[in-house]
Amino acid sequence: MTAQALQFAEGYVAEDLVVQTARTLAREVGLVPVAPGAGAALRLLAAAGSARAVVEIGTGTGVSGVWLLRGMRPDGVLTTIDVENEHQRIAKRIFMEAGFAPSRTRIITGRALDVLPRLADGVYDMVFVDADAAEYGACVDAAGRLLRPGGILALNGALAGGRIGDPAARDLETVTIREVVKAVRESDDWISALLPTGEGLLTAIRR
Repeated sequence: MTAQALQFAEGYVAEDLVVQTARTLAREVGLVPVAPGAGAALRLLAAAGSARAVVEIGTGTGVSGVWLLRGMRPDGVLTTIDVENEHQRIAKRIFMEAGFAPSRTRIITGRALDVLPRLADGVYDMVFVDADAAEYGACVDAAGRLLRPGGILALNGALAGGRIGDPAARDLETVTIREVVKAVRESDDWISALLPTGEGLLTAIRR
């Protein structure tokens, strides 16, 4: 596939001013939000699963949250977790500007690995992970507990910056992501696919 075709695919679903603003704010605070193509895929997954209860690990400035909310049911609630309260303040404003009532989001400040054990088992329709790669394995394990059968897992950054298929890439982040991607693929608990959109989106259905 040519770079031109990939660029077309990434921009296939246009982002409106609200998401563009959230993206600009993310860059200003040093974050790399999901690419537009990955955002569109998240909206599609949430809609396909008729998601009512979604967990997002990594609020950022609200880019992925808006995409998820736009795919969820009108009565759905997005539980979004981030260690940075300041980023969540921005996201809260973005959610409001996107037209979502405060009741549509549950914003929790804290480390994901501290917060996730407090969430209920088997009641979530989708879990989206966009966090430190070192925590990906633990987040996938948590998702297996949180999701109902048929629930959807999506994990951003699954191509490890393009290094995932390079045997010579042995840095800790790449090795960690490679192990997580392999573990999900080989697990009987998941039906998985790796989508080459944005930074790579590992998707899986909980059996």
